[in-house]
Amino acid sequence: MELLVASAVGVLTAGGVYLILRLRAFPVILGLALLSYAVNVFLFSTGRLMVNAPPVLNNYGDASYTDPLPQALVLTAIVISFGMTAVLVMFALGAYLEADDDSINMRDEIDDDAARADAEEGGA
Repeated sequence: MELLVASAVGVLTAGGVYLILRLRAFPVILGLALLSYAVNVFLFSTGRLMVNAPPVLNNYGDASYTDPLPQALVLTAIVISFGMTAVLVMFALGAYLEADDDSINMRDEIDDDAARADAEEGGA
Protein backbone atom coordinates (compact mmCIF):
# COMPACT_ATOMS: atom_id res chain seq x y z
CA MET A 1 0.00 0.00 0.00
CA GLU A 2 2.78 2.42 0.88
CA LEU A 3 4.57 1.73 -2.41
CA LEU A 4 1.41 2.48 -4.38
CA VAL A 5 0.80 5.78 -2.57
CA ALA A 6 4.46 6.81 -2.84
CA SER A 7 4.40 6.04 -6.57
CA ALA A 8 1.21 8.07 -7.00
CA VAL A 9 2.78 11.05 -5.22
CA GLY A 10 5.88 10.77 -7.41
CA VAL A 11 3.91 10.56 -10.65
CA LEU A 12 1.67 13.48 -9.68
CA THR A 13 4.69 15.57 -8.72
CA ALA A 14 6.56 14.75 -11.93
CA GLY A 15 3.52 15.54 -14.06
CA GLY A 16 2.92 18.78 -12.18
CA VAL A 17 6.51 19.96 -12.57
CA TYR A 18 6.49 19.07 -16.28
CA LEU A 19 3.28 21.05 -16.86
CA ILE A 20 4.49 24.03 -14.85
CA LEU A 21 7.53 24.30 -17.12
CA ARG A 22 5.33 24.69 -20.23
CA LEU A 23 5.02 28.12 -21.87
CA ARG A 24 1.21 28.24 -21.90
CA ALA A 25 -1.09 29.43 -19.14
CA PHE A 26 -3.55 26.54 -18.95
CA PRO A 27 -0.94 23.74 -18.69
CA VAL A 28 0.70 25.74 -15.89
CA ILE A 29 -2.63 25.86 -14.05
CA LEU A 30 -3.09 22.12 -14.52
CA GLY A 31 0.46 21.57 -13.24
CA LEU A 32 -0.27 23.56 -10.10
CA ALA A 33 -3.41 21.50 -9.58
CA LEU A 34 -1.45 18.25 -9.96
CA LEU A 35 1.13 19.46 -7.45
CA SER A 36 -1.60 20.33 -4.96
CA TYR A 37 -3.08 16.84 -5.43
CA ALA A 38 0.35 15.32 -4.81
CA VAL A 39 0.69 17.28 -1.57
CA ASN A 40 -2.83 16.26 -0.54
CA VAL A 41 -2.12 12.56 -1.10
CA PHE A 42 1.14 12.91 0.82
CA LEU A 43 -0.61 14.62 3.74
CA PHE A 44 -3.35 12.00 3.69
CA SER A 45 -0.78 9.22 3.87
CA THR A 46 0.82 10.73 7.00
CA GLY A 47 -2.25 9.69 9.04
CA ARG A 48 -1.41 5.96 8.68
CA LEU A 49 -2.50 3.85 5.76
CA MET A 50 -4.81 1.20 7.22
CA VAL A 51 -7.78 -0.62 5.75
CA ASN A 52 -11.01 -0.96 7.79
CA ALA A 53 -9.57 0.88 10.80
CA PRO A 54 -11.67 3.39 12.76
CA PRO A 55 -10.68 7.06 12.51
CA VAL A 56 -10.70 7.49 16.31
CA LEU A 57 -9.87 5.37 19.35
CA ASN A 58 -12.54 2.96 20.51
CA ASN A 59 -13.36 1.85 24.03
CA TYR A 60 -11.60 -1.50 23.65
CA GLY A 61 -8.10 -0.04 23.81
CA ASP A 62 -7.21 -1.30 20.34
CA ALA A 63 -4.18 0.59 18.98
CA SER A 64 -5.15 0.26 15.30
CA TYR A 65 -6.69 3.56 14.30
CA THR A 66 -6.06 6.26 11.74
CA ASP A 67 -5.35 9.86 12.57
CA PRO A 68 -8.27 12.15 11.62
CA LEU A 69 -6.19 15.35 11.59
CA PRO A 70 -4.52 14.78 8.18
CA GLN A 71 -7.93 13.93 6.75
CA ALA A 72 -9.30 17.25 7.95
CA LEU A 73 -6.25 19.09 6.60
CA VAL A 74 -6.63 17.45 3.20
CA LEU A 75 -10.32 18.27 3.05
CA THR A 76 -9.56 21.92 3.79
CA ALA A 77 -6.71 21.96 1.26
CA ILE A 78 -8.98 20.53 -1.44
CA VAL A 79 -11.49 23.33 -0.96
CA ILE A 80 -8.81 26.01 -0.96
CA SER A 81 -7.01 24.62 -4.02
CA PHE A 82 -10.30 24.37 -5.94
CA GLY A 83 -11.02 28.03 -5.22
CA MET A 84 -7.53 29.12 -6.22
CA THR A 85 -7.69 27.05 -9.40
CA ALA A 86 -10.97 28.75 -10.32
CA VAL A 87 -9.38 32.18 -9.74
CA LEU A 88 -6.33 31.28 -11.85
CA VAL A 89 -8.52 29.97 -14.66
CA MET A 90 -10.46 33.24 -14.69
CA PHE A 91 -7.22 35.26 -14.81
CA ALA A 92 -5.88 33.10 -17.64
CA LEU A 93 -9.16 33.30 -19.54
CA GLY A 94 -9.21 37.08 -19.23
CA ALA A 95 -5.61 37.31 -20.44
CA TYR A 96 -6.37 34.97 -23.34
CA LEU A 97 -9.43 36.96 -24.41
CA GLU A 98 -7.45 40.21 -24.24
CA ALA A 99 -4.31 39.05 -26.06
CA ASP A 100 -5.70 36.16 -28.20
CA ASP A 101 -2.82 34.01 -26.94
CA ASP A 102 -2.17 32.13 -23.71
CA SER A 103 1.62 32.22 -23.99
CA ILE A 104 3.43 33.26 -20.82
CA ASN A 105 6.78 33.90 -22.50
CA MET A 106 7.74 37.42 -21.45
CA ARG A 107 11.02 37.54 -23.36
CA ASP A 108 9.41 38.72 -26.65
CA GLU A 109 7.71 41.67 -24.95
CA ILE A 110 10.94 42.74 -23.25
CA ASP A 111 12.85 42.53 -26.54
CA ASP A 112 10.11 44.49 -28.35
CA ASP A 113 10.14 47.21 -25.67
CA ALA A 114 13.95 47.48 -25.82
CA ALA A 115 13.90 47.68 -29.63
CA ARG A 116 11.20 50.37 -29.51
CA ALA A 117 13.21 52.39 -26.95
CA ASP A 118 16.37 52.10 -29.10
CA ALA A 119 14.47 53.25 -32.19
CA GLU A 120 13.09 56.27 -30.36
CA GLU A 121 16.54 57.27 -29.09
CA GLY A 122 18.16 56.79 -32.48
CA GLY A 123 15.45 58.69 -34.37
CA ALA A 124 15.49 61.75 -32.04
